[in-house]
Amino acid sequence: MRYASHSVVHVLAIFLVIWAILIVLARILPDNPRGDVLTGILYHGCRLYCRFFQRAKASGTENIPDLKHPGALIVLANHTAGVDPFLVQTFTTFEARWMMGADMMLPSFTPIWEHLRIIPVKRDGKDTSSAREALKHLKAGGVLGVFPEGGLENPPRVLRPFLPGVGLIIARSGAPVLPVFIEGTPITKSPYGSLFVPGHARLTFGPLMQFNAMSAEEITSRLEAWFAHTSGWPKRDERLW
Repeated sequence: MRYASHSVVHVLAIFLVIWAILIVLARILPDNPRGDVLTGILYHGCRLYCRFFQRAKASGTENIPDLKHPGALIVLANHTAGVDPFLVQTFTTFEARWMMGADMMLPSFTPIWEHLRIIPVKRDGKDTSSAREALKHLKAGGVLGVFPEGGLENPPRVLRPFLPGVGLIIARSGAPVLPVFIEGTPITKSPYGSLFVPGHARLTFGPLMQFNAMSAEEITSRLEAWFAHTSGWPKRDERLW
């Protein structure tokens, strides 16, 4: 009888623990930009991964709009590794729809690209559909994520010139820009390799920048100057594409 009573107590304790975990998950998972469970798993899983595996830290977080839906906004970051968009998302409460090279979007991950609503960019410089989709998203009050260098920095700690189309999107949309400088990510042979190597990522969020009545060239020049000053890194002369 005593053994049976102990078994009942153990089962009850396990049940209560599971029930408590479910209650916590029910409160935490919907707390994400979309408010659904799947996005909650990705969103909070991303935060745990970046905080503990990439040991990510950030400064200038007071510059980040603390809203799930801040309205039209462009998050603009230098590109050090494939982990970069996850790092940015870790410190923001809103969802950015990222632009990404179409050649980097592995077909096996198509469901993920579709769920994240990635905007594919054909890196031949001739396709304008991605820019049109980006402007449409901003006009609807969405947040756009952009890597203005057009690809990973190579060699590391050397900035690439920004693509001219970036300044054009900013000028035409009139959306404010949140600049983010990233450093300390793993250096690997492939973009996705950084996802499996621990890092010491450091992000610097700059103040919101508004570009009124400025040409695309002027906007691009000012943004390049901010990243050069913040990083202290040299810059390559040639664009990626």
